[in-house]
Amino acid sequence: MEETELKLALPGADPSMLLTRLKRIPVLARRKSTTLHLHNIYFDTPDLALRQQRVALRLRRVGDSANPQWLQTLKTAGRADSALSQRGEWETPVPGAGLSLKALKKTPWAGIDADGDVFRALTPFFETNFERTIWLVRRRDGSVVEVALDIGQLKAGERIAPLCELELELKAGQPQALFDIAQQIAGSMALLPATISKAERGYALAQDELGRALRAAAPALPTRLTVTTAAQCVLCEMFSQFTSNLGTLLISDDPEVLHQARVGWRRFQSARRLFARALASDATPDWSPLQALLICLGKLRDLDVASSETLPALANAYVSADPRRADIWLHMTQSLAQATHLQRKAVRYALQDPTVGACLLATTQWLEGLNIPSADASREPDTSLRRWTQHRVLRLRAQLKLARQQMQTPEQQHRVRILAKRMRYNLDALSSLLPTKQAQRWREQALQLQTSLGTARDAMQAAALIVELGLDRGLAEFLRGLATGQQT
Repeated sequence: MEETELKLALPGADPSMLLTRLKRIPVLARRKSTTLHLHNIYFDTPDLALRQQRVALRLRRVGDSANPQWLQTLKTAGRADSALSQRGEWETPVPGAGLSLKALKKTPWAGIDADGDVFRALTPFFETNFERTIWLVRRRDGSVVEVALDIGQLKAGERIAPLCELELELKAGQPQALFDIAQQIAGSMALLPATISKAERGYALAQDELGRALRAAAPALPTRLTVTTAAQCVLCEMFSQFTSNLGTLLISDDPEVLHQARVGWRRFQSARRLFARALASDATPDWSPLQALLICLGKLRDLDVASSETLPALANAYVSADPRRADIWLHMTQSLAQATHLQRKAVRYALQDPTVGACLLATTQWLEGLNIPSADASREPDTSLRRWTQHRVLRLRAQLKLARQQMQTPEQQHRVRILAKRMRYNLDALSSLLPTKQAQRWREQALQLQTSLGTARDAMQAAALIVELGLDRGLAEFLRGLATGQQT
C-alpha cells in the first residue's frame, strides 16, 4: 500500500504547551484526540544495506511494556526532496519483539534481499520513543486526514536528540486536503515543511551527522522528461536544500548550515527564472512573507564571512606588531562575535513567524502541482529537454558575457557576480544534459569570476559592518583600501 503524508517541524515550540495550543485551533477543536505511547526499533545491517536502498524496517511497540502490541513495518523509498512523501508501507502484527521473515512475504522484501543475507545480518540501529496524539479530521469532500503530534526522543547508542513534529497522513481523498489542514494550523503557529523522516534523522544521529548542512545534490534528468517535469525535479531538490537547512539552523550554529540555506534559495530562484516560460506564472506563490527572514539570513552570513574568512586572513597585515592596532583588532573581533550571536537569535526568531511557514507550505504545494503542463509549455510540444537546456544556458552565458563587457562600477560588478552564480547553479543542476567538457569549462569560468569579484565585495562588506557597529573607522578605511585595490 502507499502512504501519503505531510511532515512538519515546529520551530521554537514549547513541547509542554503544544497539545494545548493545537486543541484550540479550529480545525482540531472539538475533535476527540487519542494518545498512544510508541516505541520503535529500526534495523539495518552493519554496512547499512537498507539505508543504501532507502528502505526502513522497524518494530513498533504500541502501549506499555506490561501489555504491548508489536507491529513490524517495511517502508520503501519515496520522493526524498519534499515534505509531502508518497511511499510504500507494509505493516503487519507480529507476536513479539523479534523480526519476522514471514511478515515480509507480502512485501517487496524479496527484491531487496533475494538470498536472505540481509535479513540474517540485521541488527538494531537506533530507536524512537514518543507520545503520539492523534486527531482524525473528516471533511465534507470525503477526504480523511490523520493529524499526529509526536513528542519524545530519538536514541542511538549514547546519543539522544529531541523529537517534536507534526505528521498529516492522508487516509482518504486527495493530497490537497493535507495542505488545506496544514495551512489552517499554520495560521495559528509556526511550521516548517520537513523533508527528513524520523528514520533519516535516526541514521544521522547514529552517525553523528545530525545538525550538518545539506548540500546541493542535482537530480538525475533523463532526456525523455518534459521541460515541466524536469523543472519540478530541479526546483524540488533546490527548495528542499533551502527548507532542510532552515530546520537545521534551529539546532546548529555551524556557519555552513546558514550558507547552504542561502545557496538553496538562490539556486531555487535562479532555476525558477531559467524555467519561467515552462511554468504557469499565475500560480507562482507570493514570496514576500520570506523577505524579513532572507534579510536576517543575509546579515548573519555577512557577519560569519567577516569573522571566519575575510578578517582572519588580514590580521597580520593590519596589526603589524603595533600594540594599539592589536587592541583595536581584539575589540573588533569581540564585537563581531557578539553581533553574530545576536543575529543568530534573530534568525531563529524569524523562523517562528507563522507567515514564513505558511509561505513555505504554499511553495511546497505549488511544486507538487508542476507536473501539470502549463499553456506556455504546451505551445512547444516537440522541444526536447536537451535542446531546451542548451538554448537557455547559451542565453544566460550571453547575458554574462555582455555584463562583463559593461562592468565598470561596483554595481555592475555585483550584477556580474550574481550572473556568474546563476550560471554556475544552473550548470550544476543541468550538467547531465550538456556536453561534459563544455559544461565543466563554463562552470570553472563562472566560479573563477564569482570568486575574484567576491573577495573585494567581502572586504568592502566587512568595512561596512565595522562602521555599522561603531568600531574604529581607521580599520574600516584600511579594508576599503584593500577592496578598492582588488576591484581595480
